[in-house]
Amino acid sequence: MKKRHLLQLAALSAIPLPSWSQKYPSSSSTIIMPLQAGSASDVAIRHMAERLTQKLGQGFAVENVAAAAGLVGLDRLSKARTDGLVVAALNNSIMTILPHLQAKNIKVDTRKDFVPIAGVANIPTFFAVPGGSKVKTIQDLIRQTKNIANPVTYASGGVGSPQHLATEMFKAFTNTQLTHIPYRGASQAALAVASGEVQVMSMALSLAQPFLSDGKVRLIGYCGTERHAQFRDIPTLQEQGVTNYDYSSWIALFFHKDVPTDVVEILRREAQSISEDRDFQVQLIRSGLEPWPKTAKQLERIVESDFQRWKKIIQDANIQG
Repeated sequence: MKKRHLLQLAALSAIPLPSWSQKYPSSSSTIIMPLQAGSASDVAIRHMAERLTQKLGQGFAVENVAAAAGLVGLDRLSKARTDGLVVAALNNSIMTILPHLQAKNIKVDTRKDFVPIAGVANIPTFFAVPGGSKVKTIQDLIRQTKNIANPVTYASGGVGSPQHLATEMFKAFTNTQLTHIPYRGASQAALAVASGEVQVMSMALSLAQPFLSDGKVRLIGYCGTERHAQFRDIPTLQEQGVTNYDYSSWIALFFHKDVPTDVVEILRREAQSISEDRDFQVQLIRSGLEPWPKTAKQLERIVESDFQRWKKIIQDANIQG
């Protein structure tokens, strides 16, 4: 009996231990974000990086590589080390929109070269105008675009950015013309609206918040399908006559496909735990963001669905990169 027990123990010891028994790489990690510091996505990822540092006992530093609407950051990620010490923070524009707009310039396959870790945040987006603008509603904006002598200008964080796509989608859905003024990032674009340098922007709530209290920016329409919980008095674009308009943006963590599976699973478990934590979610909400605790499997399906959805929108609306 004793001999059989020893044999059973020996057999058990030969079975590989679960992945969570493996250790995460002990050196400090870098989260590469192909977006500007201070953007809505950047705010969300910095909250996540802080929590990951606490949970895993090592540093997670965010590095912003903001150029060419994400192309430079993607190229950097494609050449980065694959031992698990480089994490990718990518939004829906980079993962599912840029491939259609920059097919000739993009050097990676976003759906094949990156594996999902966890969703972090959804980014509430509004159409916003300078506080002193005479534009009060989306219909006011549409009427103003009819004045060919004074073209309406809109700001974005660059070609292929969320702000660019959201406004180009608006143009296509309303058959209007607005002149694109690209900046080096969403934060600079928001400042341009607050100063009155440009006339409108599809702006993340987290970027608008600093300018709302002093009236430098005013929100005129919500880009989602239902009114935002904090701004019930602001109707959606659909309510204001832009049929079927629905724009949303998300940010999530990914790894390069060559990162070892056990390391991938550890970060998935930890990041998912953080994204589901109530205190973390409250932190996001206070920053003008919405919790988006998507699992790796859910995120994989969302990336594929968004990829196909934006392919159709871009083709149908003839949106140019």
